[in-house]
Amino acid sequence: MTQEARGERREADKAAGVLLAACLIAGGAVAQDFPAHPIRMISPNPAGGANDTIARIVVNKLSEILGVQLVIDNRGGGGGVIGGEIAARATPDGYTLLAGSVSTHSFAPLIHAKLGYDPVRDFAPISLFAIAQNLLVVHPSVPATNVRELIALAKAKPGTLNYASGGNGSTSHFAVALFVSTADIGKETVHIPYKGGAPAITATIARETHFYFGPMAGGTVPHVKAGRLNALAVGGTKRSPVLPDVPTVAESGLPAYYAAGWFGLFAPAKTPRAIVMRLNQAVVKAMSAPDVTQRFVDLAVDPVSDTPEEFGRFVREQLDTHRRLVEKLGIRFE
Repeated sequence: MTQEARGERREADKAAGVLLAACLIAGGAVAQDFPAHPIRMISPNPAGGANDTIARIVVNKLSEILGVQLVIDNRGGGGGVIGGEIAARATPDGYTLLAGSVSTHSFAPLIHAKLGYDPVRDFAPISLFAIAQNLLVVHPSVPATNVRELIALAKAKPGTLNYASGGNGSTSHFAVALFVSTADIGKETVHIPYKGGAPAITATIARETHFYFGPMAGGTVPHVKAGRLNALAVGGTKRSPVLPDVPTVAESGLPAYYAAGWFGLFAPAKTPRAIVMRLNQAVVKAMSAPDVTQRFVDLAVDPVSDTPEEFGRFVREQLDTHRRLVEKLGIRFE
């Protein structure tokens, strides 16, 4: 390299260093100024469902931590797809966020033939905030007090039992689809999708459907305690302290079964890194707050948090896992 070339190289390196420093300073200024006004958090489910219930707890604490109001914007439908599409197209400035879940980012993208967003490319992951148990419930008129009896009933009377879900691609759709497949009663039962977990629960209480398998945080527990629904099993690896007498599906004769919901915070892709980190720090602080922890425990939900990088890896891993399961179960958009 000639002396002239070396001089040009030094000048280029110096310019690059100045540019990097300017970007870091700008990023710091963005983080320092953010947030300057209210933030919209899209809840891609109707009010009252698990995602919405959990999101509202998180929103209240984040508003307190960030010093600005966070407003829930319910955009239900399509198992979370409608809200996911709106969030993906939003301006990447940190003022529109998505309360995403296993539904919006793991399951729905795999069963919908046409989706208006890519679950990885179109979002900036911020942090997980909850892992939730699923609960299998039946209407009291259903003559089944445990999982074995429900399976036997479905096989004895094929085509007479139907089950609700919060919509195609929803958390409850995956939980119940995996259940009927594992129990080998997929052909004997009928799926009825609703526009969210809350309508699905209401339908089961009204006996429009016979059983439902969805997140406990969605509101099934009070109905169980009031006698409007009967609880048969939980979908995780251990019993819930909220309903300690209710066994797991694995305990009930299907040892291979496991399905739990997860929930986390996303921003649109290209949201500045400084803003993502500011929001991540707020979520981490919120999830360790005693009042949030207690409310989550009461809902049979585990508060969690991680880094944006860890959350991004988790999302990709979950997508791969659910892709294999969807192929195995043969689930398609209905």
